[in-house]
Amino acid sequence: MRSSISQLFSAASDHDAKERSAHQHQQQQQQSAGAPTQCTNGYAGHSGSIKDVSKTDWNSHNGNGTAKHNGTLGRGTSETAETDSSGTGGMRDALEGPGSAPNDAIHLKRRVGLFSGVALIVGTMIGSGIFVSPSGLLVRTGSIGVSFIIWMACGLLSLLGALAYAELGTMNTSSGAEWAYFMDAFGAWPAFLFSWVSTLVLKPSQMAIICLSFAQYAVEAFVSECDPPLSVVKMVAILAIVSILFVNCYSVNLGMAVQNVFTSAKLVAVLIVICGGAYKLCQGNTQHLQNAFSGATPSMGAIATAFYTGLWAYDGWNNLNYVTEEIQNPSKNLPRSIIIGIPLVTLCYALINVSYLAAMSPTEMIESEAVAVTFGNRILGVMAWLMPLSVTISTFGSANGTLFAAGRLCFAASREGHLLDILSYVHVRRLTPAPGLIFHSLIAGAMVLYGTIDSLIDFFSFTAWIFYGGAMVALIVMRYTKPNYPRPYKVPIIIPILVMVISGYLVVAPIIDNPQIEYLYAVLFILAGLILYVPFVHYGYHPKFMNNVTLFFQMLFEVVPTTTMAMFD
Repeated sequence: MRSSISQLFSAASDHDAKERSAHQHQQQQQQSAGAPTQCTNGYAGHSGSIKDVSKTDWNSHNGNGTAKHNGTLGRGTSETAETDSSGTGGMRDALEGPGSAPNDAIHLKRRVGLFSGVALIVGTMIGSGIFVSPSGLLVRTGSIGVSFIIWMACGLLSLLGALAYAELGTMNTSSGAEWAYFMDAFGAWPAFLFSWVSTLVLKPSQMAIICLSFAQYAVEAFVSECDPPLSVVKMVAILAIVSILFVNCYSVNLGMAVQNVFTSAKLVAVLIVICGGAYKLCQGNTQHLQNAFSGATPSMGAIATAFYTGLWAYDGWNNLNYVTEEIQNPSKNLPRSIIIGIPLVTLCYALINVSYLAAMSPTEMIESEAVAVTFGNRILGVMAWLMPLSVTISTFGSANGTLFAAGRLCFAASREGHLLDILSYVHVRRLTPAPGLIFHSLIAGAMVLYGTIDSLIDFFSFTAWIFYGGAMVALIVMRYTKPNYPRPYKVPIIIPILVMVISGYLVVAPIIDNPQIEYLYAVLFILAGLILYVPFVHYGYHPKFMNNVTLFFQMLFEVVPTTTMAMFD
């Protein structure tokens, strides 16, 4: 085993040496012919694959070998270049090109149409939140009427934020969402902070919340007389993470098959709740909807944390921006998908909340740890098991999709030099980014052990809205620094300003009203990214002992850098 792996790494090194030699020869020929030179991706000493960026204007390099690009980041497509008349000089890619060059090693095709865009938004937004959040939101508002207003306000805020993202996404059609926008507006280190926090905090906490929700519903189905023990819920959540990790490490096709099968259960669960609530309303059960605004007025900080709970259920409104390169005619279909998808989700959430209150009182909703299960017991009778089954399948599928995407985010950030090199390696036979998946699952498991659903939602929302607000600032800044960039869709400037102010309120108000240790952890983690950025990314410092660590994990996981994968094609 050790011998075969060593031979594999030796062959990989020889392959890389030949590849570098051929690449240098090609550069010399290009220079002698007056052609633009090519540069390797990522950072000096990193074993990433060689990218063809000859069609992009790379005008400077910093000391660590990281290419600096003026204007929009290169997208690896054979698009025409336009003069950047915004005052910054240089050239930039055209907004939309014909697609990838025929000789690109890896390229994305535009396959996402309007219907697929709407389905992606609806499918990612409707997860575990609506089955968990209603009770938490009622606790924090103390009023049915106020909770309904916040549910609708969360939908409106998500719509406004998504419309602002639509301008960013049509102005810069690179995938990567906030990372690409921060690079355009602010430069490298804010983009690094986003990739750092997203990989190590946002995505793991998102998966931990979903797995805890899955465990809550799975255990609740077998416990009717009392609340399930917290230790059992956490154990089931850990088992779910391990199972999803195995699926995604075993095969990419298996991971996608699980995702496709389980996604349909979301719509089944939503349809059951809405139809059951309509049946109860037809019977005249409207008493819980009366006197909706009775109760004490919540404080400003309580309203902000209630927004956290509601916005968690709406999270995913910006996911379409992560696949902008794959959208057909993004200048039209991106804003159209947003305008159709988010109001549709808002309507579903309003109907689900009305259905809950048609079957149970606000007090019963607050006391229930699994609102949808309690609803099923009231409405479905002997078929009540359908509700926890539908929700557990739905949440398991959401967690699977979260790990699938987050593993690729971890893989991409590592390949660009933002994390350890080993996290960008791929299994030699199964071609899955196993180290990145394992790393992400370990962090999510730690969050499950040491957190609760409500605390993790606060932690996730607080951190996420820092970067959502940053994206609004990026849009406003580029209105002045890049005024002549093509903007097929241009949102009224008041919208990003309003979303920026609200995001600032969502970040500051909970700290003032009710300081929690989770907020301090989030701020310290972001600041730690700044400290690590300078030596390890900007200057490219690489401790020597990390070579032995990387080799150990290569042998343990049977993984290699992506540059060697051509030998196995």
